[in-house]
Amino acid sequence: MKENGERRESLVFAVNGERFELSSVDPSTTLLEFLRTQTPFKSVKLGCGEGGCGACLVLISKYNHVLDQVEDFTASSCLTLLCSIHGCSITTSEGLGNSKDGFHPIHERIAGFHATQCGFCTPGMCVSLFGTLVNAEKTNCPEPPSGFSKATAAEAERAISGNLCRCTGYRPLSDACKSFGADVDMEDLGLNSFWRKGESDDVKISRLPNYNHHHKKSKFPEFLKEIKPDVFMASKKHSWLSPTSLKELQGLLEPNNSARTRIKLVVSNTGMGYYKDTESYDKYINLKGISELSKIKRDETGIEIGAAVTIFKAIEALKPKSQCEFLSDFDTILEKIADHLSKIASGFIRNTASVGGNLVMAQKYHFPSDIATVLLAVDAKVHIMTGTKFEWLTLQEFLERPPLGLQSVLLSIKIPYWKSSNSASPKHGSKIFFETFRAAPRPLGNALPYLNAAFFFEVSSSKDFEGTVRIDNCRLCFGAYGVKHAVRATKVEELLIGKLLNLGIVYEAVNLLTAIVVPEDGTSKIAYCSSLAIGFLYKFLSPLIYDYSIEKLTNDSNRYTGSSVKKIFDLKENNGKVHYDKVPALLSSGKQEIQVGDEYRPIGEPVTKAGAALQASGEAVYVDDIPSPTNCLHGAYIYSTKPLARVKSIELKKLDGVRAIISSKDIPSGGENVGSISAFGIDPLFADEVARCIGDRIAFVVADTQKLADMAANSAVVEYDCENLEKPILSVEEAVERSSLFELPPTLYQQQVGDITEGMAEADHKILSSEIKLGSQYYFYMETPAALAIPDEDNCLTVYASSQGPECIHSTVARCLNIPEHNVRAITRRVGGGFGGKFTKAHPIATTCALAAHKLHRPVRIYMNRKTDMIMAGGRHPIKITYNVGFKSNGKITALDLKILIDAGIYQDVSIIMPDAVISALKKYDWGVLSFDLKLCRTNLPSRSAMRAPGDLQGSYIAEAIIEHVASTLSIDVDSMRSINFHTYKSLSTFYRNSAGEPIDYTLASIWNKLAVSTRFNQRSETVKEFNKNNIWKKRGISRIPAVYQVGVRQAPGRTSILKDGSVAVEVGGIEIGQGLWTKVKQMAAYSLGLIHCDGSQDLLDKIRVMQSDTLTLIQGGITGGSTTSESSCEAIRLSCNVLVERLKPLKEKLQNDMGSVNWKTLISQAHLQGVNLSATSFYYPDVTTNMYLNYGVAVSEVEIDLLTGETTIMQTDIIYDCGRSLNPAVDLGQIEGAFVQGLGFFMLEEYETNHEGLALADGTWNYKIPTLDTIPKQFNVEIVNGGHHKHRVLSSKASGEPPLLLAAVVHCATRAAIKEARKQLGSWSNSSELDKPFQLDVPATMPVVKELCGLDVVERYLKWKMAKM
Repeated sequence: MKENGERRESLVFAVNGERFELSSVDPSTTLLEFLRTQTPFKSVKLGCGEGGCGACLVLISKYNHVLDQVEDFTASSCLTLLCSIHGCSITTSEGLGNSKDGFHPIHERIAGFHATQCGFCTPGMCVSLFGTLVNAEKTNCPEPPSGFSKATAAEAERAISGNLCRCTGYRPLSDACKSFGADVDMEDLGLNSFWRKGESDDVKISRLPNYNHHHKKSKFPEFLKEIKPDVFMASKKHSWLSPTSLKELQGLLEPNNSARTRIKLVVSNTGMGYYKDTESYDKYINLKGISELSKIKRDETGIEIGAAVTIFKAIEALKPKSQCEFLSDFDTILEKIADHLSKIASGFIRNTASVGGNLVMAQKYHFPSDIATVLLAVDAKVHIMTGTKFEWLTLQEFLERPPLGLQSVLLSIKIPYWKSSNSASPKHGSKIFFETFRAAPRPLGNALPYLNAAFFFEVSSSKDFEGTVRIDNCRLCFGAYGVKHAVRATKVEELLIGKLLNLGIVYEAVNLLTAIVVPEDGTSKIAYCSSLAIGFLYKFLSPLIYDYSIEKLTNDSNRYTGSSVKKIFDLKENNGKVHYDKVPALLSSGKQEIQVGDEYRPIGEPVTKAGAALQASGEAVYVDDIPSPTNCLHGAYIYSTKPLARVKSIELKKLDGVRAIISSKDIPSGGENVGSISAFGIDPLFADEVARCIGDRIAFVVADTQKLADMAANSAVVEYDCENLEKPILSVEEAVERSSLFELPPTLYQQQVGDITEGMAEADHKILSSEIKLGSQYYFYMETPAALAIPDEDNCLTVYASSQGPECIHSTVARCLNIPEHNVRAITRRVGGGFGGKFTKAHPIATTCALAAHKLHRPVRIYMNRKTDMIMAGGRHPIKITYNVGFKSNGKITALDLKILIDAGIYQDVSIIMPDAVISALKKYDWGVLSFDLKLCRTNLPSRSAMRAPGDLQGSYIAEAIIEHVASTLSIDVDSMRSINFHTYKSLSTFYRNSAGEPIDYTLASIWNKLAVSTRFNQRSETVKEFNKNNIWKKRGISRIPAVYQVGVRQAPGRTSILKDGSVAVEVGGIEIGQGLWTKVKQMAAYSLGLIHCDGSQDLLDKIRVMQSDTLTLIQGGITGGSTTSESSCEAIRLSCNVLVERLKPLKEKLQNDMGSVNWKTLISQAHLQGVNLSATSFYYPDVTTNMYLNYGVAVSEVEIDLLTGETTIMQTDIIYDCGRSLNPAVDLGQIEGAFVQGLGFFMLEEYETNHEGLALADGTWNYKIPTLDTIPKQFNVEIVNGGHHKHRVLSSKASGEPPLLLAAVVHCATRAAIKEARKQLGSWSNSSELDKPFQLDVPATMPVVKELCGLDVVERYLKWKMAKM
């Protein structure tokens, strides 16, 4: 390959059929960066920048000149380098279909199944599904029925298993995907807008948007078939090289060519998702054009896989091709390797990531590779090229070598052929057994494992001891547990080889393994990883032990099972049996029951969410989708890395294009250093001289591009000085000790209930000084914070912000810049998820952009990267609770005394609302007497803010934890305990003085009983007991809990304007953040204007548009939060529509008299001609005596835990929620499911870990795991009940956004019940009553937490107990 300063060929590709040809490109440019800045296609979203969320997905189509066919695969555009798509066709979601050309059936079904909320992740979901459907059509599967795909329902559903969504709870997305499956059960599909309940399958199918599986929306452009496959791109400083042979590659890597040159070898660049590029490279060498690196060769010696082969193609190559009933040993091994590889990363990463790249990361950087572990167990070899030298190494030698140098390239990997020696002696011949294991937070991948393992055994039937097996050979490999690379447990292998397999030898092996599988110092969860290794080995060996009656590894926990050694050696029971008809189980199913109201139509109907199809196609505009104005600059924060320190200086690496560093010194004269102004208080914009927490804003770098601004901010070197400063306060205990507390206004401190001394005196028993600690939770909105500030004439500014409170941004910007508020306009159209994190936390981001724009006289914008946001955001409030509780022998609690310390962080933010919210939710039970002392602690940690159900979530859980503790102490049934302590209406009125409502409003007891009947709770409880008796290694638990949630309805403005053609523009202060506010407002406007009762006024819904929020056109918009903004906005619009109806009535009556009848269009046309004012503004201000009310919900959940791994599977969850008279039951159903799953994340999955100084260690998708489709309940049933008529509420409706979040604690409670059974069993093996005592189950109850409580030494104890019985 010639390398000179000239290009050989331009970079040519297509996006949605449109040709792009580029003569010069910076090779570090990603496809995402190009699409978002250089094209109009904005459906690809930046969610994480790590390939971990799926928001940026595209379909890449590539023409194979050899096979004369097009390959289609989904890929993360945030990792795909632009130069790598030469000759490819890119399809985005708007390329599938759009509002102008017609939506694709995927878009229409996503919308129709109510499967979108904030909509930010939805285009990526659509592309994931489309990729699966496209590739299914290429298979030899039978022709599907009309309207369906060749893909099965399970395949279609799993298409999105790697995509993240924070809003929907996934269930409706699952239904939309399954609806394309050729084998879908129509009864399994949930609530949608296509058919009504009870209609036949034929009717349902006919109403689905038609999908033609023969028609591919985006055809591969013919002009791309002529494009040469290799390309040489050069920019001024960097080059992209595509060698086509190993000789060319050797030349490029020669020391004289590469000296002092930074070179990056590239296949698909997916490694950048984990190992971020901190600086640019001089040369990028693309290895995909070298045929030797992309070949797959199989012969009698084994299978060789080129290093550039993708994981997906490797999986396909390893899968058995034979259709015979039984597989050879080798094919069985390959199939199991393929199965394990299918759980690595996500589908769209496996499509592009290479096998070789994965192994090189493991060798050079100690990446926790699954591939390395699995291949080590089968004695794989690797082919290495170093300069002109070629050599084969065992994988073990490769991993143990020093990190590969630049001149060394991994060429291929070879798995040797394996065959058992069964033919030598049929009676005593050997058999090969191979199995792989993986324990990770998510079952289907998209998560690094805590531990992986692979075991290869060759065993033979003993000649001397009938019915036992001898281990002839074995390889035990473990990885990903905090060591440099995968290792073999050679000492255990030596112990086992030549031995007869029995309980004793297994016991020796697991004890020896404890000393071998030990993570390095500094690794978390050391004991857990060692315990996993033992569990995996035991799980593998147990089916080979002669005495099968001693245990049961249930639920397909091992893929080879039998009842005797003879059966193991019987070919018919061999693990080589192929099950071609085996179809993967569906990940989630559910039933939805709603009550559709007809009194206020279209209010009460499950109307499809406004703009849902636009969200699916990617045409819905978010702040970062707004095209950058001319001369626009981009910003990034420099934040403190010390919890308390004086900032002496900041130095940046010299980078072309960095324009300024903005700090508090740049605030104009008369302006104030304010970052947030709200009713809750004022927080600073920048640290002045002293940074007071990690994440405190120090300065703002402004540069020509977002990428450059981020690089500059990352390069910042801040000099700190801690002299003469006190030690930082890093815990609530220290805050109390040093009196570092925020003052609470008396009006926000709830009244105690009763006399604690008297209540305790009534008790038969007491629990004293028990503690609960609850950690934080990160918002993980899919759209990170974004803002754009544009200076205008006369010292004015327009600020676009992703915010739940643009009115507060308006005030903050004006005060910071010392300009009148009429000079500021804050606009928010929609928000890509908020959950409270885009209220006060969004104010300083928008204000910083405004300050920079004001100073530089240029537009300035920011789109915060995920890591920075996770460090600065703070999240949910951590809380420490100490309680004393008194109770009767029957379980009735007489008194509860609480001391609660709330960690507010460094600034007040909204923390003053927390004490009231915690106590309010905790009051859901009748405690008899309730006494509390709450302290709001100021610590040198990032300030916490509101997060969905702030305080209420913690308070409700505290109540359940106390109930569980008392029930355990008394050894009584916890469900009965809950019922005993339910409120009567009298006690409810005592505890909730201002919000209890009328007796008819108190529906909790009725839905509590209703759920027990509908879920067969008592019968299932007995079934769970029976299951636990019959299963050693799996235990189940079932629980039922209530939720009581107090909300307050706030004031809200509204304006309705009827235009000349009869269309209607509606404005409200509330922001559409995914909660369906626009949809409900449209329904309310349609209903209210329809009261004019003229022809056509019943069909106004499609004539109404809700406008974006603009703080100058509609003032006093307030904040969007607290679950009641939708109903407040609806009521405001109802009032404005009532004014218009009254204005139109005289004209309507006159026209009716003249014409006999009048339609809507004529009425409005005449009203305009006659000067009727057709715009009305209103302001809803709720009555202070009736603005608060209670929400009620109940949930039952059944879980199953694995005692060997600690994995919790949610078998079924049922919810009944009282929505009053739902304004839109489809929207409310989505809110209920989404809130529950977000709560599930808090209680079971999401560890927002920090170091001892408060720096967030969980700073991306790699180490912060929100729920995914494979972690939600397998059966997820929700019923919305009509709570009746409530005259003081908006058309009798109730809130749904936050209250259901509290019900997620039911999964935690059910897990506790399962653990309790596991501990009982563990205690029975050692005759110990110690494990019967109450225990604390941490939040979140992650796999390590569950495993530890079930016994890290559970296998050893079991074996010891079993051997003692023999």
